[in-house]
Amino acid sequence: MPRITPFLWFDGQAEEAVNFYVGIFPNSKVLEVTRCGDAGPGPKGSVLVTSFELDGQRFNALNGGPNFKFNEAVSFVIECADQAEVDWYWERLSDGGSTNACGWLKDRFGVSWQVTPVLMLELLNDPDPGRAERAMRSMMTMTKFDIAALQAAADG
Repeated sequence: MPRITPFLWFDGQAEEAVNFYVGIFPNSKVLEVTRCGDAGPGPKGSVLVTSFELDGQRFNALNGGPNFKFNEAVSFVIECADQAEVDWYWERLSDGGSTNACGWLKDRFGVSWQVTPVLMLELLNDPDPGRAERAMRSMMTMTKFDIAALQAAADG
């Protein structure tokens, strides 16, 4: 079966970004680096494309130039088991970037991430509509998710 691989377009920062991500996510590695030769398109020896894995998910990064920028229309969700994981990814990915409401952040390369506790998704889908509503109201007030506060809100 064909595999779908996210392909990220950078403006000369592909290698730096890949090393940043591989240093954050467990079970991650650089798989392959293709460098420009005499024919270009970049300076000889510079990175053109690099393939890498983040916790088993394959990605490609291209130094494609300044034509395209990342935006929030595409983001990557990190499903976290507990508050320690939320804090770990939040602090590292937001370093040099920016944060936004409801667990969203942009890293220093402009890539959008959602750092989301698994419990939040369970609370929002709770069969008790009151619990789900209270969790949603609490979620809407947060930037980085606070699992204890979400749970307390759901519990009423």
